[in-house]
Amino acid sequence: MFQLFTRARTRNFFRDRASTRAFKARSADRDAETDRSRIDPIISAIETALVAAEAEQSGLGQRVQDVLARASVTFGNDTNEYLTREPLDNDHQRLFSAEILNGQRRLNELSVMVTHLKFLKAAALSRFSDFRPRGSADQFDRDQP
Repeated sequence: MFQLFTRARTRNFFRDRASTRAFKARSADRDAETDRSRIDPIISAIETALVAAEAEQSGLGQRVQDVLARASVTFGNDTNEYLTREPLDNDHQRLFSAEILNGQRRLNELSVMVTHLKFLKAAALSRFSDFRPRGSADQFDRDQP
Protein backbone atom coordinates (compact mmCIF):
# COMPACT_ATOMS: atom_id res chain seq x y z
CA MET A 1 0.00 0.00 0.00
CA PHE A 2 2.73 2.44 0.97
CA GLN A 3 4.67 1.44 -2.14
CA LEU A 4 1.84 2.56 -4.39
CA PHE A 5 1.59 5.86 -2.55
CA THR A 6 5.35 6.49 -2.84
CA ARG A 7 5.40 5.55 -6.51
CA ALA A 8 2.54 7.94 -7.30
CA ARG A 9 4.17 10.82 -5.42
CA THR A 10 7.46 10.22 -7.22
CA ARG A 11 5.74 10.17 -10.61
CA ASN A 12 3.89 13.39 -9.81
CA PHE A 13 7.07 15.06 -8.59
CA PHE A 14 8.95 14.36 -11.81
CA ARG A 15 5.96 15.23 -13.98
CA ASP A 16 5.64 18.61 -12.27
CA ARG A 17 9.38 19.34 -12.66
CA ALA A 18 9.39 18.34 -16.32
CA SER A 19 6.43 20.52 -17.19
CA THR A 20 8.00 23.66 -15.70
CA ARG A 21 11.34 23.28 -17.46
CA ALA A 22 11.82 22.43 -21.13
CA PHE A 23 14.70 20.29 -22.26
CA LYS A 24 17.65 22.20 -23.73
CA ALA A 25 20.82 20.74 -25.19
CA ARG A 26 24.19 22.43 -24.90
CA SER A 27 25.69 24.23 -27.83
CA ALA A 28 28.12 22.42 -30.13
CA ASP A 29 30.94 24.74 -29.06
CA ARG A 30 30.40 23.89 -25.42
CA ASP A 31 30.30 20.17 -26.26
CA ALA A 32 33.57 20.49 -28.17
CA GLU A 33 35.18 22.33 -25.25
CA THR A 34 34.02 19.63 -22.84
CA ASP A 35 35.47 16.91 -25.08
CA ARG A 36 38.74 18.83 -25.34
CA SER A 37 38.95 19.17 -21.56
CA ARG A 38 38.63 15.39 -21.25
CA ILE A 39 41.19 14.49 -23.90
CA ASP A 40 43.75 17.25 -23.32
CA PRO A 41 45.17 15.85 -20.03
CA ILE A 42 45.58 12.40 -21.58
CA ILE A 43 47.46 13.65 -24.63
CA SER A 44 49.54 16.01 -22.47
CA ALA A 45 50.50 13.19 -20.10
CA ILE A 46 51.59 10.99 -23.00
CA GLU A 47 53.58 13.85 -24.51
CA THR A 48 55.26 14.65 -21.18
CA ALA A 49 56.22 11.00 -20.66
CA LEU A 50 57.53 10.76 -24.22
CA VAL A 51 59.70 13.86 -23.89
CA ALA A 52 61.10 12.64 -20.56
CA ALA A 53 61.89 9.17 -21.92
CA GLU A 54 63.59 10.60 -25.01
CA ALA A 55 65.67 12.98 -22.86
CA GLU A 56 66.73 10.13 -20.58
CA GLN A 57 67.58 7.98 -23.59
CA SER A 58 69.70 10.73 -25.13
CA GLY A 59 71.59 11.50 -21.92
CA LEU A 60 72.18 7.85 -21.09
CA GLY A 61 73.38 7.15 -24.63
CA GLN A 62 76.01 9.87 -24.29
CA ARG A 63 77.12 8.52 -20.91
CA VAL A 64 77.42 4.97 -22.25
CA GLN A 65 79.53 6.26 -25.14
CA ASP A 66 81.75 8.03 -22.62
CA VAL A 67 82.20 4.84 -20.58
CA LEU A 68 82.99 2.90 -23.75
CA ALA A 69 85.68 5.44 -24.61
CA ARG A 70 87.18 5.25 -21.10
CA ALA A 71 87.09 1.45 -21.18
CA SER A 72 88.93 1.35 -24.50
CA VAL A 73 91.82 3.28 -22.92
CA THR A 74 92.28 0.64 -20.22
CA PHE A 75 92.19 -2.24 -22.75
CA GLY A 76 95.40 -1.28 -24.43
CA ASN A 77 96.33 -2.18 -27.99
CA ASP A 78 98.87 -4.94 -27.64
CA THR A 79 98.15 -8.46 -28.87
CA ASN A 80 98.16 -10.23 -25.51
CA GLU A 81 97.64 -7.17 -23.34
CA TYR A 82 95.26 -9.04 -21.02
CA LEU A 83 98.12 -11.34 -19.89
CA THR A 84 100.27 -8.53 -18.56
CA ARG A 85 97.57 -6.06 -17.59
CA GLU A 86 97.86 -4.38 -14.20
CA PRO A 87 95.37 -5.58 -11.54
CA LEU A 88 94.05 -2.04 -11.22
CA ASP A 89 93.27 -2.00 -14.96
CA ASN A 90 91.46 -5.36 -14.59
CA ASP A 91 89.32 -3.87 -11.83
CA HIS A 92 88.53 -0.86 -14.02
CA GLN A 93 87.61 -3.19 -16.89
CA ARG A 94 85.25 -5.13 -14.65
CA LEU A 95 83.60 -1.92 -13.40
CA PHE A 96 83.32 -0.49 -16.90
CA SER A 97 81.79 -3.73 -18.19
CA ALA A 98 79.14 -3.66 -15.47
CA GLU A 99 78.35 -0.01 -16.19
CA ILE A 100 78.16 -0.62 -19.92
CA LEU A 101 75.87 -3.63 -19.51
CA ASN A 102 73.53 -1.71 -17.18
CA GLY A 103 73.49 1.28 -19.50
CA GLN A 104 72.76 -0.81 -22.58
CA ARG A 105 70.02 -2.71 -20.75
CA ARG A 106 68.37 0.56 -19.78
CA LEU A 107 68.79 1.97 -23.30
CA ASN A 108 66.93 -1.06 -24.65
CA GLU A 109 64.15 -0.55 -22.09
CA LEU A 110 63.91 3.13 -23.00
CA SER A 111 63.78 2.32 -26.69
CA VAL A 112 60.80 0.03 -26.10
CA MET A 113 59.17 2.64 -23.85
CA VAL A 114 59.56 5.40 -26.45
CA THR A 115 58.07 3.13 -29.11
CA HIS A 116 55.08 2.32 -26.91
CA LEU A 117 54.51 5.97 -26.00
CA LYS A 118 54.63 7.01 -29.66
CA PHE A 119 52.10 4.29 -30.42
CA LEU A 120 49.81 5.50 -27.62
CA LYS A 121 50.05 9.06 -28.87
CA ALA A 122 49.31 8.04 -32.46
CA ALA A 123 46.40 5.85 -31.34
CA ALA A 124 44.90 8.60 -29.19
CA LEU A 125 45.24 11.21 -31.92
CA SER A 126 43.77 8.85 -34.53
CA ARG A 127 40.77 8.07 -32.33
CA PHE A 128 40.17 11.75 -31.63
CA SER A 129 41.06 13.08 -35.06
CA ASP A 130 39.31 16.42 -34.56
CA PHE A 131 41.31 17.10 -31.39
CA ARG A 132 43.75 19.97 -31.64
CA PRO A 133 45.78 20.79 -28.53
CA ARG A 134 45.75 24.39 -27.41
CA GLY A 135 48.76 26.39 -28.52
CA SER A 136 50.80 23.45 -29.81
CA ALA A 137 49.01 22.22 -32.92
CA ASP A 138 52.19 22.51 -34.98
CA GLN A 139 54.15 20.38 -32.53
CA PHE A 140 51.59 17.55 -32.57
CA ASP A 141 51.27 17.64 -36.36
CA ARG A 142 55.06 17.51 -36.72
CA ASP A 143 55.34 14.49 -34.40
CA GLN A 144 52.73 12.44 -36.24
CA PRO A 145 54.25 9.23 -37.68
